Order: sequence, then C-alpha cells, then structure tokens
Amino acid sequence: MTRPSRRTLLRSFLKDLVAILPFYLSTGLDLRSVRVFRLLRLFRVITIMRYNAAMARLKHAFHLAREELVLYLSASGIILYLASVGIYHFENPAQPQIFASVFHSMWWAVATLTTVGYGDIYPITAGGRIFTGLVLLIGLGIVAVPAGVVASALSEARREMACTPEGNDSQEPK
Repeated sequence: MTRPSRRTLLRSFLKDLVAILPFYLSTGLDLRSVRVFRLLRLFRVITIMRYNAAMARLKHAFHLAREELVLYLSASGIILYLASVGIYHFENPAQPQIFASVFHSMWWAVATLTTVGYGDIYPITAGGRIFTGLVLLIGLGIVAVPAGVVASALSEARREMACTPEGNDSQEPK
C-alpha cells in the first residue's frame, strides 16, 4: 500500500475544512452567505459514492434496462395523454371550470395514474367514474412495470459483476 503524497493530503484536508468550517462559523455569527459552502459536503459524498460497489451495480442495472425504461416512459406519456383526453370527454360538460381543456385534465391524469389521488379534482359523472376505475387499474401497472424491470436488471447486474474481477468483492477467499 502506498502512502499518499503531501499535496494529496493537503488538498483533502482543505476540502474537508471548507466543508465543515461554515457550520462552526455560523454557530455564533450571522454569516448566512457562508452557508453556501455547506453544499461542498454534498460533493464530498458524491466522490465517496463512486467507490461503492452497490452504486456501480445500480449504474450498470440502469444501463442494462435503458431501452426498456425509455419504451416504458414513452408508453406512459401516451397513456397520460389518452387519460387526459378521456376524462376531458366525460367531465367537461359537467365540470367545465375544472376540466377546462385536455391540458387542465392532465393534473387529474397524473394524480390518478400514479395512484396518488389527491382528491382535489375528481369525476362526478357515471362515465367519468367508470373511466377513472379503468385508469386506476392501468396506473397500478405503470407503477409496477418499472419496479420489475429495474429489479431484474439489478439481479442481472449482480450476476454479471460477480463474474468479473472488479466485482468479486462479495466472493469468499479461497
């Protein structure tokens, strides 16, 4: 194991000092502008994360599932638009101030497709309620599909990285 040079140690010390110094300076003084330097701590954490094997696996998993996720996001956008058009068709005559246009209806579609359902905008007609039930069922799939895609990509990334010399940190010594 080699010892780091003095320059590297000094640079590391200065980064740490600049990251923690605003905390100690702001305890007794009113130095609000110094708080910006606290953001440097975030950069310190990010540099540590690149050495983490789990972050490497996650990055590799997203690389493996990139095409499926792009296809999923495209299909989700189309479904979002179709849900907005559908609810506009059913609810505009009954609630023209709330569902004023297809783009005003998108808030309802986002809240319904993501199964959040804030309750600030809801259908009052029978057709709108039936349509909402169908959109909710589709929304469950929209939430479940990327979870499955990423989970399978993570297991594939784990399997691939376990076979490479860089990823053998989880193997037992022989």
